[in-house]
Amino acid sequence: MDRSSLIGLGLAVAAVLGGQAMEGGGIGMFLQPAAFVIVVIGTLAAVLLHHPLPVFLKGVRMARWVFRPPESEAQTLIRRVVQWSHTARQEGMLALEKHLNMTHDPFQRTGLQLLIDGADAAKLRDTLDVQIASFETAERQAGRVWEAAGGYAPTLGILGAVMGLIHVMENLSDPSKLGTGIAVAFVATIYGVGFANLVFLPIANKIKFTIARRVAEHEIVCDGLIGIAQGDNPRIIEARLKGYL
Repeated sequence: MDRSSLIGLGLAVAAVLGGQAMEGGGIGMFLQPAAFVIVVIGTLAAVLLHHPLPVFLKGVRMARWVFRPPESEAQTLIRRVVQWSHTARQEGMLALEKHLNMTHDPFQRTGLQLLIDGADAAKLRDTLDVQIASFETAERQAGRVWEAAGGYAPTLGILGAVMGLIHVMENLSDPSKLGTGIAVAFVATIYGVGFANLVFLPIANKIKFTIARRVAEHEIVCDGLIGIAQGDNPRIIEARLKGYL
């Protein structure tokens, strides 16, 4: 569990509600269903139009990383690569076949298979770099779902404000309806700006951080496999890979 995310979310809610209470306003004024529908449902619709459905769904699933990010595998990967290097140095590249059968990660399997097939360091680097770039592109496209939401939400808040003011203008002759229209107008703006800057954009940046770490883990494997292909000493490979930490 990522405590910083929980603390940040709690502080954001406390700041908004606490500031409202300090100003003497009621918390209930934030409960405007019309404003919520305009901003949240409107933002959802805009994001769906912006992204293909598989990318959108993947981005939504990534939101869980904010509170439960994938555990770092860097230390485990370094130990695994060093073990591969010892096997290759002592028994030859073909001996890596036994490690290939125990590896389930597609990226690692590709690298090991290339070593077993006799690929040199340059060809290995070219192939794995393409896979890393493809992986990073796919991950970042999904993560941009939340960036898009952060961009659309304030605009939808302005739309809600304009709609609320139109409602006010239509009922100038009935003072009893003026308060509701003005409340919807300003609360819609609060929803748009608040959700964008306190929820959507922070989620997008936390996802970016996690993606960068996952890409670095792929780089660890790539660098280690290239060292094995070049015949580097396992201790040299281990020392170089620990630099990623």
